[in-house]
Amino acid sequence: MYPDFTLSVQYAVKAAALPRWRLRRWVGRALAFALASPEPRAGSPVALTLRIVDAEEGRALNAAWRGRDAATNVLTFEYGADPSGLILGDIVLCLPVLEREASEQEKPLLHHAAHLVTHGVLHALGHDHIETDEAERMEALETRILAAQGIADPYRDA
Repeated sequence: MYPDFTLSVQYAVKAAALPRWRLRRWVGRALAFALASPEPRAGSPVALTLRIVDAEEGRALNAAWRGRDAATNVLTFEYGADPSGLILGDIVLCLPVLEREASEQEKPLLHHAAHLVTHGVLHALGHDHIETDEAERMEALETRILAAQGIADPYRDA
């Protein structure tokens, strides 16, 4: 069972392999795992926007918000919780980067997409990977979420 969440999906590019129902399933599974733990946000309602963009928009967003002049695979904007406790966040997937990485890493496109969506959801919930211990916890959680969906550990060959 999924936690209480809403998901708005925006398509700036055609992404036939990534229909709303599939994205919603991945988001729901990530939230179910992440919010089931005994952490303070467990059981909190969540409202996310997931936008799928081209390389131009991905590059512009990455430059504006991270100071990096290249498109990246996923960007997450974590806003925390509003006064009612609703956790808010935006996730941006850059489709051309996702497709290129899946091909280069010889991973199924949908597996890589599921990983990036999961990664973005965890960031929206406040998870991070700046420090080594944080990275290990976040990667372990991602791996558990993906394994429950029959997806191999994305970090195994990284």
